[in-house]
Amino acid sequence: MLSSFVMPQAADSQPTQEIHRSIDAIWRIESPRLIAALTRIVRDVGLAEDLAQDALVVALERWPQAGIPDNPGAWLMATAKHRAIDNLRRNKLLDRKHEQLGYELTGTRQLTPDDINDAIDSPVADDLLRLIFISCHPILSAESRVALTLRLLGGLTTDEIARAFLLSEPTVAQRIVRAKRTLSDAKIPFEVPRGDEFTARLASVLQVIYLVFNEGYAATAGDDWTRPALCEDALRLGRILAELTPDEPEVHGLVSLMEIQASRLHARISPTGEPILLLNQDRTRWDQLLIGRGLAALTAAENLLASSNTQPGPYVLQAAIAACHARAATAEDTDWTRISQIYLQLNFTAPSPIIELNRAVAISMAEGPAAGLAIVDTLTGIPSLKGYHLLPSVRGDLLFKLNRFDEARAEFERAASLTRNAREQALLLDRAKACVSTKA
Repeated sequence: MLSSFVMPQAADSQPTQEIHRSIDAIWRIESPRLIAALTRIVRDVGLAEDLAQDALVVALERWPQAGIPDNPGAWLMATAKHRAIDNLRRNKLLDRKHEQLGYELTGTRQLTPDDINDAIDSPVADDLLRLIFISCHPILSAESRVALTLRLLGGLTTDEIARAFLLSEPTVAQRIVRAKRTLSDAKIPFEVPRGDEFTARLASVLQVIYLVFNEGYAATAGDDWTRPALCEDALRLGRILAELTPDEPEVHGLVSLMEIQASRLHARISPTGEPILLLNQDRTRWDQLLIGRGLAALTAAENLLASSNTQPGPYVLQAAIAACHARAATAEDTDWTRISQIYLQLNFTAPSPIIELNRAVAISMAEGPAAGLAIVDTLTGIPSLKGYHLLPSVRGDLLFKLNRFDEARAEFERAASLTRNAREQALLLDRAKACVSTKA
């Protein structure tokens, strides 16, 4: 095993801290593959994660002295593989796995440790896809799906997930433990569903990935308006899923949507952290590489839809809206009429008062604030929007444009009271003050 290590310099000349940073980066990349392969062998996602963690512990012990291997992923896989074999032997599970795994391999013969070696070394694409689907299983709550997905597929520690969502570490740890136990107790098969079940489960997977992205793009609470690291995690998961399901338009649609929205991250905040709204952003700061990737993903989705003669789903439609913004060189060049039409189609495909609120904004830009306000006023009595801070925020903006400053101020103050994000709250209170100064 030692012959596979790179030894560019003496062990004590490379700081241990630097080695640990490298191991952390390697772990985030390799851990999903490890856990996926191990889950197929031991049929228990919790045990699989424990075995993968065992391999990480060995790396942390050996690599600072011996150096990082040429192929660290293969080293971790080999170490985890041996741990899996030892576990099967120790718990006398090997005989019970003969029939299960032997069927996969030959269908008849007895399984040996060498066969397990071969099985765990098989292509990881199917295993990763299985892991994605089991982590996002609808049997789990949305919060548990997010936590488990970031843990198993994002490679994040419990502490990192807790800090990202401003939760206590014990709360996140409990969610992850309960999620693993629920999957184990329910004996959820480690497989990719088929037919209608695949479609239903895919929607859950996409929802989880987009929830993670949205929390990074517009943080619901805390002192920072954005958390780019969460956007990066969601993008990585989306790109992996797109590679594993190349014929699914909605997957490409979600990737397109996230790529284009992520392109604006640097322009969404000032150097001191204050939010900058879309129409006021410096578009030269938008990341053109991400925009290009997003438009390419949208084209891929649209081509798949055209070839199958099917209608676009909600993620493809939202990506099309994002593309309208990305293609506009200035805010004034935005095709708001086209955007309002797409929102109408989106609301027909996936009805939601939030979509209708967004359509009202587009209508106000295309036809004037009075037209937008007429739509917004029809939404004020909807119970699901009662605590949604963007409803009074949008209404306040439209009232301000109509010179109804007292009403606008009240709406901005109400919106500020509803948000838990400190930066957004400050922005809304500033807008409320502007109503007073403008009126004066």
